[in-house]
Amino acid sequence: MTRLAALATLAATPAFAAEKPFFSLANTDFVVLIGLLVFIGILVYFKVPGILAGMLDKRAEGIRSDLDEARSLREEAQSLLASFERKSAEVKEQADRIVAAAKSDAEEAAEQAKRDLDASIDRRIRAAEDQIASAEAAALRRVRDRAISAATAAAAEVLAKDMDGDRANALFDEALETVKAKLH
Repeated sequence: MTRLAALATLAATPAFAAEKPFFSLANTDFVVLIGLLVFIGILVYFKVPGILAGMLDKRAEGIRSDLDEARSLREEAQSLLASFERKSAEVKEQADRIVAAAKSDAEEAAEQAKRDLDASIDRRIRAAEDQIASAEAAALRRVRDRAISAATAAAAEVLAKDMDGDRANALFDEALETVKAKLH
């Protein structure tokens, strides 16, 4: 079909419309046609269309290999990106666990410090209460000792006024009998 179209194109040239015969060397269109056919023949003889097709095939193959390499690089980049995203998620999860553990440890430490403070306050309160009780007991002993001393001094004074020799002997004998009765 393309040959027929090429022939029709050549037939429709102004050379056919001219009065001179077309197949003459005086006709420039015919000379140009012969030159073109010789040129195309030389190209075909030296296999230039095959070489051009080979070069185009090589170029197409090079482009295809570049596209394949670009695809593989893209897939590798996507796998690396996915790997980094997984690692990032793992690191974030680990950081969240560390933060949660640190918060938990801080809360436990705060609770332990509160318990220790409460225990220390309780010990100090008990120590203060013990000191107060000890001071009260010492004050009571001093008061009792003074009361006993005052009572003894008053009793000695009263007895010294009321006591005579016979009464002292009678009281001594009575106290001796009481001690003997209690010891046996």
